[in-house]
Amino acid sequence: MQSLRARLIRTISFKQATRCCTYSTLRVFDAGQPTAISHPELVKEGELTPGITCAEYILRRKKLLELLPEKCVAIIAAAPLKMMTDVVPYPFRQDADYLYITGCQQPGGIAVLGHEFGLCMFMPEASVHDVTWQGKIAGVHEALDTFKAEQAFPLSKLREVLPSLIGGSSKVFHNAKTATPTYKDLEVFQKAYYSSKVKDLSIYTHELRWVKSPAELTLMRESASIACQALLQTMLHSKTFPHEGMLAAKVEYECKMRGAQKMAFNPVVGGGSNGSVIHYSRNDQKVKNDDLVLMDIGCELHGYVSDLTRTWPPCGTFSPAHVELYDLVLETSKECIKLCRPGISIRQIHSFSVEMLHKGLREIGILKDDQSSYQTYHQLNPTNIGHYLGMDVHDCSMISNDRPLKTGVVITIEPGLYIPSFFDGPKRYQGLGIRIEDEVLITETSYEVLTGSMPKEINHIESLLNNYCYSTESESQQSAVSS
Repeated sequence: MQSLRARLIRTISFKQATRCCTYSTLRVFDAGQPTAISHPELVKEGELTPGITCAEYILRRKKLLELLPEKCVAIIAAAPLKMMTDVVPYPFRQDADYLYITGCQQPGGIAVLGHEFGLCMFMPEASVHDVTWQGKIAGVHEALDTFKAEQAFPLSKLREVLPSLIGGSSKVFHNAKTATPTYKDLEVFQKAYYSSKVKDLSIYTHELRWVKSPAELTLMRESASIACQALLQTMLHSKTFPHEGMLAAKVEYECKMRGAQKMAFNPVVGGGSNGSVIHYSRNDQKVKNDDLVLMDIGCELHGYVSDLTRTWPPCGTFSPAHVELYDLVLETSKECIKLCRPGISIRQIHSFSVEMLHKGLREIGILKDDQSSYQTYHQLNPTNIGHYLGMDVHDCSMISNDRPLKTGVVITIEPGLYIPSFFDGPKRYQGLGIRIEDEVLITETSYEVLTGSMPKEINHIESLLNNYCYSTESESQQSAVSS
């Protein structure tokens, strides 16, 4: 028992444990979300959200206004609350642009940003009944005092006030993909739309979000660290819990126990041939003894997500066929990461990965050396080598993969091979799916692998799995003998 206790203490640091404290029963000022007053263990003095200061949010708004043409305004909507049933909501996740600009974590609000009036927030109103059932929400006072808006109104005043904010503007920018009827259906917006004055705001917000600040990178490093620790613990228990659903539950538990608020996406847990399904999400199959498990997971920490993938045999030993394919994917991963630096693009790294994987598959004998080999290759790997990462998993979609990378940009590098069971090739490779995914930060001259603590070498994985299982069984036997 003492050794178990010591291992648990090592598993979760004190810092991570204290960051798990999301709620407080103290009777203090309630802004509808954690603040330095209500949650001093989570939000430091001067911060609006954990890790991000109020000054940084104000600077973001200033930079966005500098990008917007003169006499233009931006409308940014909070994500709406979506209902599972009549009174049960789905877990809420804030729209990344709205959170990035305002720091407000609650649903339903509208923010309008303009050169002449700064930030104007329209806040949902809560009745006594709402507060009784759902708790306090941020209102007009909090918009001014906590989020530092220059103006604030109840959401019910939007129809009355919005014309004065956007009526004289030359263009109105908004995100068409996340727009809500709350403002879209208003006459003043419809008028602007049919006058061709409405444009897409994402080109500006994604430009700002693309390069991360030092504070953002601190959160991304911690989010990556949590995901690595959680996935490692899940890997070590994969022989004990040989079921996709159990492994999904285990990794979510480990992430949240370390301070993550939610998963970045539903974990992909593909055992055996399910690993060849790129975004497999059913997670309802038992893992057979000699199968590989492909797990693609990520967590969200205070608005910033992680994303990594590892593939391993829960039994503790890669088969010869596993080793052949895994080594090819691993070497591709290493070589692609070495390419990461300012000035290169994701597209260039992707092209390199295609050539390396294609060449390796020909040498192994999976691809024939003929004109159709590239077509067959794309059937075995239709994915890109990676994507941008930040507040969203596939972050900043308006930034082209042809764009030269800059210092402060975070990307994923995730080579993979997905050979379906029906593939017309050597039988020993059929039904194998292997992906290795890491997060890579572009530094001034090179790169930093944010998920570098998660093992991916075959000998490291096998040693960890076999030694962990052995030590756990030994402790159980010793405990039984002593009792």
